[in-house]
Amino acid sequence: MIKVNCNLCGRDDYRVRFPATANGDALHVEAFRCTHPGYGHHGQIVECRNCGLVYANPRWPADDVLEAYTAVEDMTYVEEREGRELTFRHHLRRIERIAGPAAGRDLLDVGAYIGVFVEAAIEAGWRARGIEPSEWAAAEARRRGLDVRTGTLETAALPEESFDVLTLWDVIEHLADPATELERARKLLRPDGWLVVHTMDIDAPIARLLGRRWPWLMDMHLYFFSAKTLERMLAEHGYEVVWQGPEGRYLSLGYLASRVAAMQAVLGRVARAVVNGLGWQHAEVSVNTGDLRTFICRRVR
Repeated sequence: MIKVNCNLCGRDDYRVRFPATANGDALHVEAFRCTHPGYGHHGQIVECRNCGLVYANPRWPADDVLEAYTAVEDMTYVEEREGRELTFRHHLRRIERIAGPAAGRDLLDVGAYIGVFVEAAIEAGWRARGIEPSEWAAAEARRRGLDVRTGTLETAALPEESFDVLTLWDVIEHLADPATELERARKLLRPDGWLVVHTMDIDAPIARLLGRRWPWLMDMHLYFFSAKTLERMLAEHGYEVVWQGPEGRYLSLGYLASRVAAMQAVLGRVARAVVNGLGWQHAEVSVNTGDLRTFICRRVR
């Protein structure tokens, strides 16, 4: 485990926001699955006294985290593809209302996983491709005929100013160095290009209400942005936030019941019994608790 300074202001002055609930010495690949139910299992989480950024500290070295993401496999995500497709189509419609229609423009999805958003964007008329560290997930995407490279923005060697839109869906909170990633993204965008960031909001009312029981406090999450801290980081790296707001997702009732069970066993058993008894396991529902937030930003320099 290593100590790190604040990624927003660079200071080493923090208070403990959430004490560790687990021994952080052992890194388990399973904990880095998108659908891993390890809610409430995390190392020490601190808040910068200077700028308010909340982050895991100490934590595993960046190379170890990347190695885990390279090795991770996640069949549950594949099984939940329908809900992801509905979610990303909804997100894409909002992007197009703000950034304009596809009209053959170029889009890069960073952390594309099995390529669900890339495929949705192609269907809508975008020239879309992705980059993904998980060897398994990138291979799954390529099996569907999608252009998803294995790697990261650091290793991809993509030409500068070659994309009109770049998306980070549930990615920035996993990165060892979000500020540097935003800088890499800006260089890949054309002038007046668009960056879309979707992440948890630690200042959302439900996050404040639940406190240490907020489920997004997990080993895989290294940063916990608020609207204030993410807007500041975006501005410092050449972006103007044009729209931001809470956006939920579509989940099958069976998957939703399993998430409830991971947080509260008794309630989860009841939820599963009801859902299974009614045969509603595969019914998709829209869920928005207000603590997942999207930022649609224009490159301004």
